[in-house]
Amino acid sequence: MNLLEAIILGIIQGLTEFLPVSSSGHLEIGNVLLNIQTTDNLLFSIVVHAATALSTIVVFRKDLASLIKDLFKFEWNESVDFVLKIIISMIPIGIIGLLFEKQIESFFTGNLLLVGSMLIFTAILLAFTYLVRHKEGTAVKYWQAIVIGVAQAIAILPGISRSGATIATALLLGVNKAKAARFSFLMVLVPILGASLLKLKDYIEQPVVENQTAGIVLIMGFVMAFFAGLVACKLMINIVKKGKLIYFAIYCAIIGTIAIFSQLI
Repeated sequence: MNLLEAIILGIIQGLTEFLPVSSSGHLEIGNVLLNIQTTDNLLFSIVVHAATALSTIVVFRKDLASLIKDLFKFEWNESVDFVLKIIISMIPIGIIGLLFEKQIESFFTGNLLLVGSMLIFTAILLAFTYLVRHKEGTAVKYWQAIVIGVAQAIAILPGISRSGATIATALLLGVNKAKAARFSFLMVLVPILGASLLKLKDYIEQPVVENQTAGIVLIMGFVMAFFAGLVACKLMINIVKKGKLIYFAIYCAIIGTIAIFSQLI
């Protein structure tokens, strides 16, 4: 991987991790177009995912500080209630990630037919949110947290947007727009860090594979993913509040269709 490829993929990861267009799907498309092998891309993937996790922490630093402060009061309060819902929402993806890791990896082989189909699925899901654009909504309830968690688990498939699936599911369940965006972005922190640690474990356990990714390439990928993530995260919060997800539905439908036809041709 060269410097230009690192810049391109870093920006793609940062933008698409938060915008409802599927980071995994776009990275698969990017890898195919740039002819980057997955085995050479493992460490880079760890770095850019860590960068997007850091951008989430920066954007929600006040929320996280408040949650941590309230947790150490050792009493039942709104923050404890919220964190418990976050933990509940992580159960589905935790089960899928631990029990079906090898099966999940088999989906990431540059299959643009799968990616395109899942992007169209994302488009349909986002389009449905247009039906609830005028509703005020409520805070996330416990049963809604587990359903949103299931949506996150399904979004492991390349082409299904994690943010799109979780936010759209929350809105369709009647959750307030701002609360849906906040819950969606905070619930992914632990899964992203957990997945990065698993990838790091895989990397460490394969010392025979020579790492040809230069340090400057990794640094540039991290920086690009971090700053693109900052912009995309803040932008996405405003987009959800204004109910403009329909535009991303159109985008996903177009890119998904192009990916399918490119694979068939």
